[in-house]
Amino acid sequence: MSFKESEVKLYTGPNCHLCEQAKAVLYPLMTERGLRLIEITIQSNVELQEKYAIRIPVVALANGEEKGWPFTAAQIGRLLDGAS
Repeated sequence: MSFKESEVKLYTGPNCHLCEQAKAVLYPLMTERGLRLIEITIQSNVELQEKYAIRIPVVALANGEEKGWPFTAAQIGRLLDGAS
């Protein structure tokens, strides 16, 4: 699955309270920057489970950079600034 520069992926899992906290941090930032947050649940994908199982939630940018929880809006903002 490819994704565009205007998209940010968030890898999540079911019943993940940390994922809910991450979305609360990310959605205002995405709106402010005109970006689209794509939530991807790792539950039904073995490859993603192996890669992210204990790391979720994880933010992934189009350039391949990733940031796992915990993170702040400022940290993600800096990550996005560095990616452009």
